[in-house]
Amino acid sequence: MGIQKLLKLLDSRLRGNDETLVKCSFYDAIKDEKLENKNQKGQKPASSSSAEKALNILLLFAPYNNELGITDIGKKLGIHKSTTSRLVKLLVATGFLQQNPLTKKYMLGKSAFKLGTAATRSLDSKLLTVAQPYLTELSQSTGESVALEILSGTNVVLALHVEGPSHIRFNFQPGKQVPINVAAGAKVILSHCEPKFLELCLRQKFTRYNDNTIVVKKEYRQLLREIKRTGIAYDRGERYSDTHAMAAPILSLDGGPKAAVVIAGPAFRMTSSFLQSAIIPLKAAAQKISNHLF
Repeated sequence: MGIQKLLKLLDSRLRGNDETLVKCSFYDAIKDEKLENKNQKGQKPASSSSAEKALNILLLFAPYNNELGITDIGKKLGIHKSTTSRLVKLLVATGFLQQNPLTKKYMLGKSAFKLGTAATRSLDSKLLTVAQPYLTELSQSTGESVALEILSGTNVVLALHVEGPSHIRFNFQPGKQVPINVAAGAKVILSHCEPKFLELCLRQKFTRYNDNTIVVKKEYRQLLREIKRTGIAYDRGERYSDTHAMAAPILSLDGGPKAAVVIAGPAFRMTSSFLQSAIIPLKAAAQKISNHLF
């Protein structure tokens, strides 16, 4: 799609923005791009359109939305400073970027967050629909209750559950936040998170539930490294002494964690031999969900 069409789509969504500024920014960017290509004698014309450049500017702010200045953006993408300035003005006018009045640098704006929220809601909704039959299948094959835990901000919540067929079973409460220092699903999710995001999550205080609970952050970080290596996390009575659980991550194509599949039940049934035998079907269920989603 050319930037003309992209601009029209953006304009159709805007209310109260300065239309003249948006269009002037667009035409100035096109003019600068043509001049930039003309000045590159002996080189191939730039293959990237202004629309592609604008989108690449937005991608620079992923995943942490760190502030960037015009010079930073231009250097990272190899774009002429005047072209960068015009495109940034366009993105600010349409709400995809905003400027910090103190630093004069830029960060993602409201329009970008709206798209991100829509994409997250869509993925979460699809995730629940896709996961349900695989959770049911895993529950039937293991005889235990199975759940899906997902990230919500810097916390982890129970999103879905299937009760096991046994008379004594673990009762999940969808929507309930789980403590990240004990929950198997939370551990396996965080073990695959980026270091900066992990440190944000670890700002919360760890609660001690019993003698098995990990409350020392250094010890917890070491455990997460081991979990990432094996791909399985456990809760061996770390919150409730009579309940055990195990979890495997649902990963995207880039290896980022999206959720976790959890098996939980009474400690007298979830013995060491059971936990060992359940590793393969648990990982297989998580992989099937990931394959279906991505």
